[in-house]
Amino acid sequence: MLLAGLSACATPQSDALRSALPPGAELDIRGAHELEQVPFYAQERDQCGPATLAMALSASGPQVDPDSLRATVFVPGRGGSLAPEMLAAARRQGRLAVQLAPTIEAVLREVDAGNPVIVLQNLGLPIFPVWHYALVIGYDIGQDRIVLHSGPEPRLQLSLELFERTWARGGNWAMVAVAPQSPPLSPTIDALVEAAAALERVDVRSARLAYGALAQRAPGSFGAWMGLGNSAYTLGDPATAVTAFARASELQPQRADSWNNLATALLAQGSITAARAAIERALALGGAHRNLYEQTAAEIERAPQSP
Repeated sequence: MLLAGLSACATPQSDALRSALPPGAELDIRGAHELEQVPFYAQERDQCGPATLAMALSASGPQVDPDSLRATVFVPGRGGSLAPEMLAAARRQGRLAVQLAPTIEAVLREVDAGNPVIVLQNLGLPIFPVWHYALVIGYDIGQDRIVLHSGPEPRLQLSLELFERTWARGGNWAMVAVAPQSPPLSPTIDALVEAAAALERVDVRSARLAYGALAQRAPGSFGAWMGLGNSAYTLGDPATAVTAFARASELQPQRADSWNNLATALLAQGSITAARAAIERALALGGAHRNLYEQTAAEIERAPQSP
């Protein structure tokens, strides 16, 4: 059934990658690369999602056993693991989990950067799907192959075209789960900030590492600095929070929330005069959160004044 359905699919994306191989063409990834140190767990019954996620997590941190993930990833009623559970389980392990753009280039770019990629394939047909998670650990564009830890087979090799067709039937869904201080390369900065915010809801310390790395990578990102400030403040580090919120306010001085947060962090430092100046900026800008700004102003006025 798999082979019968191939001719109905679109032209593979990998054709464009192969056309970029001649000298002088623009291709900013290596033509071939394989991650040889990624552990392998055989995907037994009901273990497809947990085993694949365990392999990815073990590649970016302490070793994780698939059995420890099964209760949170496997959905008995669906007979498998759903994509949101895969992302959420990775975040509970302190990883920055990010869904990739639905392109073969994004997958290969992450592998080239050292990040194994979890992909969802449909090994059946659209009318009779056979869902399957695998872990991409290598590729060779010139040799037309991709390497996966898949099912019972480590280092399973498929043609790029065959992989793309089974992956396309799975909706071209892919994700990475990496150490928070080493964000993946292919997603946009906005997508990475959003992923860090999702991580912050379950693991503030790991999120702070992610925001810090993103602020360094993209110093013009308002979201990265705001996230760094919020996570630092939550962790009892007002000095870092002040620096981050001040930078965010410089980047987008019309955003009242950053001035309010800066005022709150300055107040925690005991810098009453500076806090009052910051909250006055927030109040002057106003907006949907003006009531919050007024509460911050009242807290500043109630604070003990320096001699």
